[in-house]
Amino acid sequence: MKVVAAYLLAVLGGNTTPSAEDLKDILGSVGAETDDDRIQLLLSEVKGKDITELIASGREKLASVPSGGGAVAVAAPGAGAGAAAPAAAEPKKEEKVEEKEDTDDDMGIAVPSVNEC
Repeated sequence: MKVVAAYLLAVLGGNTTPSAEDLKDILGSVGAETDDDRIQLLLSEVKGKDITELIASGREKLASVPSGGGAVAVAAPGAGAGAAAPAAAEPKKEEKVEEKEDTDDDMGIAVPSVNEC
C-alpha cells in the first residue's frame, strides 16, 4: 500500500510517469523500507495507463465488495459486478437505545425518565 501511496504522491506532484527511483526517494523521505519487487510490479501494472481511469475502475470494483457485518451478496458466475450492488445498498436497521433512569446520588431519589411522565 505504501508503494501505491508513493506512486500517487508522485503523480499528484506532477510526475505523470514516476520511476522506481522516484518512488524510492519518496518512501525514503519518510523512513519507509523499499521493496524493489513491489515497486517493479506496480510500475509494470500501471505502465501506459491513465491514473484517473485506474482509480475509477477501482471504485467500481470496491462498490461491489460487501463490507461490514450485514448481508453478504454473492454474484453468480458470469453475472456482472453490478449484480451485487443493490444488496449492498440496503438501508441499515435502526438500533433502539434504552434510556436509563437518572438518579440523584445526593438524596437517593430516583428521577423518572421522560417516557414515564
